[in-house]
Amino acid sequence: MASLDLEFGRRADATILARRSHLGPLRVQKPFYPEGAEVCHTLLLHPPAGIAGGDALEITATATGDAHALLTTPGAGKWYRSAAPWASQRLNFEVGAGGVLEWLPQETIVFDGALASMQTRVSLAEKAGFIGWETLCLGRRASGESFCSGAIRLLTRIEREGKPIWLERGLLEGGSRLLQSAAGLAGYSVSATLLATGEGLDAAVLAACRQQRPAEDRALCGLTLLPDADVLVARYLGHSSEAAKAWMIALWRLLRPAMLGRKAMEPRIWKT
Repeated sequence: MASLDLEFGRRADATILARRSHLGPLRVQKPFYPEGAEVCHTLLLHPPAGIAGGDALEITATATGDAHALLTTPGAGKWYRSAAPWASQRLNFEVGAGGVLEWLPQETIVFDGALASMQTRVSLAEKAGFIGWETLCLGRRASGESFCSGAIRLLTRIEREGKPIWLERGLLEGGSRLLQSAAGLAGYSVSATLLATGEGLDAAVLAACRQQRPAEDRALCGLTLLPDADVLVARYLGHSSEAAKAWMIALWRLLRPAMLGRKAMEPRIWKT
């Protein structure tokens, strides 16, 4: 069991990491301010570097009113093969009025035989903004491994003022027909989803995002803006996590100025 609880607050013109507590092997490095005091960049560290069967991780992050926090990870997350016990990760994010939280982790590699439960819950106040993404790599393709056994349970729920604006559940079973079906992953080993909600999302932003094409040949991608919910959804299917990440960064560079009035600045750790 490991847990991490963070609270970001606004002090004058700065966002600070006002509170942090942890249990077990979950940590954060000191806050970074590569784009000025208004945005707090934070690296989430899991020293074991992988999640084994029976592990349970819980990360809670709160951005109070007008605070702006960007959370990322130093490298790929890994879910290892399990003989029987399930492993779990729960993300709980809360954003106060006028606050912003960006959850931009690096890719997640799910080993063949892993039993993984991944839950993300986001609670937003009025005029709060959220941008988040997740990239799943099924098996270790470079090593010739595919996702032939095991399972992944997925749950993502976003609420604004207590009302759900996005709810998604999924079950991916290793070796199942869904992984090959056109209604599922269409035979691809990498799937990525970007979700953005807040002010500034409109048809022009959606059109600009749709102009971004993936560098990977034969990769599939699509975007939609949900009516009356102000939720933009972007999907990617391919075999290259690097290409998926590059595509989502290109979208982020468009979304950030439109939603937040701020140019996108990539965390330095992404280039190491």
